[in-house]
Amino acid sequence: MKNATSTYVRLEVLRTLRNRKFLLFSLGFPLLLFLLIAGSNRHSHLDGIGFPLYYMTGMASWGAMVAVISTGARIAAERQIGWVRQIRMTPLPTATYFKAKILCGYIMAAISLAVLYLAGTSLGVRLSAGQWLTMSALILIGLVPFAVLGVLLGHLLGIDSIGPAMGGITALLALLGGAWGPLVSNGTLLDIVKVIPSYWLVQAAKTSLGPSGWPPAEAWAVIGGWTVALALVATRVYQRDTTRA
Repeated sequence: MKNATSTYVRLEVLRTLRNRKFLLFSLGFPLLLFLLIAGSNRHSHLDGIGFPLYYMTGMASWGAMVAVISTGARIAAERQIGWVRQIRMTPLPTATYFKAKILCGYIMAAISLAVLYLAGTSLGVRLSAGQWLTMSALILIGLVPFAVLGVLLGHLLGIDSIGPAMGGITALLALLGGAWGPLVSNGTLLDIVKVIPSYWLVQAAKTSLGPSGWPPAEAWAVIGGWTVALALVATRVYQRDTTRA
């Protein structure tokens, strides 16, 4: 069973990397937006920080989030052809299925980060090795609930509705989280935004901008709470979806 599990995970990863449209959707738009906006403002500064660096942090968090949530599109396509139901009829554990999908999302996120980092470097972004590693590690941790969300959406929505839904959800999460610029800086609305995991994902990316004391206990609580809640719902939806007649 162990060999079968590792084989399934390996095949899922290979299928993901071979899907050119999936790669383009997950990587292309954040990179293009970064190059267009940061490229035309490469010599500008915002709050004493070079604009390419400031904007790269926002695009890194958004691009990585898009990459992991986009796993849902593959799942929806597999459901349409009956592949998920066939998987459910095998001895493959549900946990292994989720692990494979989340791993694929993380691989896409890592590629997205690498591409944006290279683009940022080409526009003059300079960070120490420790800053790159810390920012990347914290982003990957902050992505956990979004990886689960991608699996949930893939089993909840059909192939015709998954694209618009993912586009709208990722755009809303990016806006509220401040990926395109801070939405609020204080007050009740900020307290509300802090309950959303995308806020802390963006804060993770912005650790490269200077000392921030991240991550506070509040960040761990929000990320952990959303991960558990979404995982429970995703498991229930997966079991219901794959046992339908």
